[in-house]
Amino acid sequence: MTHDEQRKYLIQKLLDEDIQYKDVVIPADVQQQKLLLRSLMNVRPPKAVSREFMEVQDNYLSNERDAAGVVDAASLPVVPQYPRLVLWQGDITVLNCDAIVNAANSQMCGCFRALHSCIDNIVHTKAGIALRLKCNEIMQKQGREEPAGQAKITPAYNLPCKYILHTVGPIIETGYPSEQQKEQLASCYRSCLQLASEYGCKSIAFCCISTGVFMFPNREAAEIAIKTVKDVLAVDTRIERVIFNVYKDLDKEIYEKLLAVN
Repeated sequence: MTHDEQRKYLIQKLLDEDIQYKDVVIPADVQQQKLLLRSLMNVRPPKAVSREFMEVQDNYLSNERDAAGVVDAASLPVVPQYPRLVLWQGDITVLNCDAIVNAANSQMCGCFRALHSCIDNIVHTKAGIALRLKCNEIMQKQGREEPAGQAKITPAYNLPCKYILHTVGPIIETGYPSEQQKEQLASCYRSCLQLASEYGCKSIAFCCISTGVFMFPNREAAEIAIKTVKDVLAVDTRIERVIFNVYKDLDKEIYEKLLAVN
């Protein structure tokens, strides 16, 4: 199959899974096809799929990954005062490092909202449906939702990194974060670093946990992230490089000030 044929095959197989999609016609436009495929992957429950589907999907997603470009985390410049820290702005899913951190929800099976812009949605979309299946397997064994401040690890599947660390940050519903919520956020960073070390990871990239729809104030979240990471690295020499990955300009400016970059 060509790349276009693979995309249409995947869309059709996903449409065929549910009778509610029986009247859906695959659009002719390539970008609209990609959005439809992503939407179908987003809302698909964690259920078995054929080996053929998985093989076509993995080939398709790996080609998409390579076409988009991969960033080698080892080539990123370190923060001058902190040779084990890196500040980088960009899409965390393109990083070639040992582990990236996904800001998950308490169900730990990805975002089920079609085309949602959260990192959880994007990570699951680019990794493929095997990631949701693996997360569901972990959560079924656990038998309860994931509490804030802990972490789980999975393979990265079709992402360029080796592992994905999934952690649930605190949700700030009203007002200012409580001391308990601040500790939960710090625990997210500690839990991810500990788990990464246990799995032999030398490099790990953190997103800005809890600062999106979970509404943790950006500056306070960055302060907690930097302090916690520094404290852990002071006693744990196994991790050689921690990347603070920011996506928004606001977070970039905050981290630059806190790390005294430039």
